[in-house]
Amino acid sequence: MVRRLDTLRTIQTPEGVELTLRAAGPVVRSLAWMLDVLVRSMLYSVAGTALAFLGQAGMGLLLVFVFFAEWFYPVVFEVLNKGQTPGKMALGIAVVHHTGTPVTVTDSILRNLLRFADFLPFAYLSGFIAMCFTRDFRRLGDLAAGTVVVYRERVRATPAKLAQAAAFPPPVALDIEEQRAILAFAERSADWTPERTEELAEILEPVAGHPPKVAVTRLQGMARYLMGVE
Repeated sequence: MVRRLDTLRTIQTPEGVELTLRAAGPVVRSLAWMLDVLVRSMLYSVAGTALAFLGQAGMGLLLVFVFFAEWFYPVVFEVLNKGQTPGKMALGIAVVHHTGTPVTVTDSILRNLLRFADFLPFAYLSGFIAMCFTRDFRRLGDLAAGTVVVYRERVRATPAKLAQAAAFPPPVALDIEEQRAILAFAERSADWTPERTEELAEILEPVAGHPPKVAVTRLQGMARYLMGVE
């Protein structure tokens, strides 16, 4: 068997679409970590200056702030900022689930709580060794949480390619998630087989109001209306 020498990882989404992820190695991850340490140090400096006038009470509050920041700084950013702390954002990398889906609160907490295991016996040696012996450069926390750090490719935004259909407004009021679902369906339908397209259109039948074959065209028309395309 021939082993691949690149860092690309191909996964298949539930819709049958293949995604290619590029794993981030130890060097870029170390640089991102150092940037995050710098950001936290600046936060501690500001907090220390602000709390200095409280004396011993201020010192106690500062220690509490440092404790929570050390453990939950990465969790907050990874969950609320699409898997990116400020350091990861600067280097163009992000944490995702190994299936390519966004990292969850549980995933992020678990991978960050296990940093103490990656640190052992000193200077994150265990984590570095784990990254060297796993294909996707996953440290112990990543292995336990089912996560992987990948490059977040920077691409220029291009107009969505929608199938030709008569644009018309949805028959019912749609919330943001429903609008996104219709747009995603219309944008990806070209990559699916007709059978898969009709199968997914059947799920949206309550909105389309027609059997799958007709629903496909109607959903594409709704997408064009939502995008402002005639």
